[in-house]
Parts: sequence; C-alpha cells; structure tokens
Amino acid sequence: MYMFKYICKRLGLVLMTFTIIFVMCFVLIKLKPIDMNTVGIGQDADKLRRLLEARGYLKPIPEQLFLYLKRIVLDLDFGVGVYIPQYSGQPVWGVFIEKLPPTILINVYSSLLAVPVGIVLGIFAALKKNKWQDHFISTAVMVVISVPSFVYASLLLFILCFKLPVDLQLPKSMLSLPDIVSLFPEKGLQYIPLTFNWDLYFNWPMIKSMLPAVFAMSFGSIAGYARFTRAELTEVLTSEFMLLARTKGLTKSQATVRHALRNSMVPIFPSIVGEFISVLSGSLIIERIFSIPGVGALYLSAINATPVPDYDFFMMLSAFYTLIGLVAGLVIDLSYGVIDPRIRMGAR
Repeated sequence: MYMFKYICKRLGLVLMTFTIIFVMCFVLIKLKPIDMNTVGIGQDADKLRRLLEARGYLKPIPEQLFLYLKRIVLDLDFGVGVYIPQYSGQPVWGVFIEKLPPTILINVYSSLLAVPVGIVLGIFAALKKNKWQDHFISTAVMVVISVPSFVYASLLLFILCFKLPVDLQLPKSMLSLPDIVSLFPEKGLQYIPLTFNWDLYFNWPMIKSMLPAVFAMSFGSIAGYARFTRAELTEVLTSEFMLLARTKGLTKSQATVRHALRNSMVPIFPSIVGEFISVLSGSLIIERIFSIPGVGALYLSAINATPVPDYDFFMMLSAFYTLIGLVAGLVIDLSYGVIDPRIRMGAR
C-alpha cells in the first residue's frame, strides 16, 4: 500500500514537472515570432509558408500551444521542420526515428563497457585500500571526473582518428556520408545502415567504427562507478556483520563475495538501471565531436538554426530529453524497494 501511494505520488510529480518544463520551453521559444519571409528553400517556400499558416504559427502563443497539443494528442503530429535546410518541410517524428538508432547504439556500447569496468576497478580499489593500487585508481578517477568530457573526446579523436591507422572493411549495405567528418578520416568514411537492421548495427566493423565515441562516453561513467563502488564496498567491509562472518569461519574472499558485494550493490544497482534507461538520451557534445548522426546532433542543429531555432524540432527533442531524465530518476528510486525488500518506499 505504501509502495502504491509512493508510485502515484512520484508519477504525479513527474507529470507536473514535465508539464511545467514543456510549457516554459514552448513560451520561451515562441517569444521570437517566425518570419514568413525567411521560411522555405527554393520552389518549396510557398508551400511551406501555407502549411505553417494553416498550422497557426502566426496566432497568439496560447492558441499556438493549444493547437500544438491538440495535434499531438489527436494525430500524433509533432510538427514539421522549418529552418534546418535538409529537413525543411519534413515531419519531425520521422526524422527523429531516423536519428535514434545511432544514438542508442553508442549509448548501449558505452554502458556495456562502463558498468563492468567501473565496478571491477571500484572493487579492486576497495580490496587494496590505502595501498598504491588504491591511490593510483583514486587519482585517475578524480582526474577523469574533473576533466570535461569534450577534452578527452578531442584527444581520442586526434589519437585514434588521425594518428592510428585503421582499416575499415564495412559491408556494401552501408551508405557512405562523405559530407560529414568521418570517425577515421584517413582510412574511411562514416557509415550508417540504409535501414535499421540488427545484423548491420551489431557487427565488428560497425563497433570498431564507433569505438572512439564509445570510449569518450565511457570514461566519465567508469570513473563514477569506480568511485561509488569503492566507497560503498569500503564501508561494508568495515561493518560489524563482516567481522561476525569471519568469526564464523568464512574466509575473506567468501565473506566479501557472499555478503559484502551483495550489500554494497544495493545503492549501486539502481544507478546502473538508470543508465540503461537513459541510453536514449545520448550525448550532445560527444555526438557533435565525432559527427555521430544521432539525436544529439539534430538537437544542436535545431537550436543553432537561423534566423530562429527550429520550433518543432526544438520542442520535441526538449520534451524527449526531459522525459528521459524524469523517467530515469523515477526508475532509480523505485528500484531500491525492488532490490532490497527491507526498503519500504513511502513508509514513515
């Protein structure tokens, strides 16, 4: 009963927070009105202007908000592109679905790399507490956490993409995109599948082509998991029940595996669940540096569009990132009660 009330309360807070952020973004982005003289490219300009007028882009902001929500609820229509040249007049939802697989791909790979490596480093540092191994890992973790992600992303781009020879042998079913900077500029072009296909995405050539971006996205997560795991495991290893387990005849390794690791994973596992929930969110900076044609690059293009940001792309992607963050936080909180039944969420 407590859990049910807590879930209802949290869902209500998530909905309220999302609504407030959504309305604020819509009002702020619409404060600079659209100029019909700057809309459209070439012979499609008149057609796009008529489409925008029919959609109410020139009406007062409250009426625009009502029409926008009405189209989303009734028709699942999230709008059309206006100021991004290659997507002018195209449905926002279709472009978003097209850009989502590369974003999910690099996030899944980075999570699969960061979680085990970070936890293993944290366990090793905790078991070697106050020794040179612990000091080395802790220093490296602090350096990685302190340095912004775009710094070592740029270093990886320079070292792996310009200095190290890489021979890409990609399938013929890949479509080359020569108009964007490749992940390995000296030896190949950046490739994405023509259509979504698991065999094309999860193969060694594709994984190898995205390794620099995956490494750049993994460093921060590895450092965070290592620091968190070390802190939790160190505290558990000094607990009284660990001394009791040793006095009952368990060896240090047996007590660590059977008792210490299980108890230290209670606060760590929810963060792992939250990271996998947020694989859709991507990284704006990393995608831009490595020219990943994903959602992050699309979001930056919508914000940087001239003369004003692309309204519909900006609104949909802002709502998307907001919703992903709120849902990830909700799942993390709820997973505590699932992992450890002793934790009663919402109980006094």
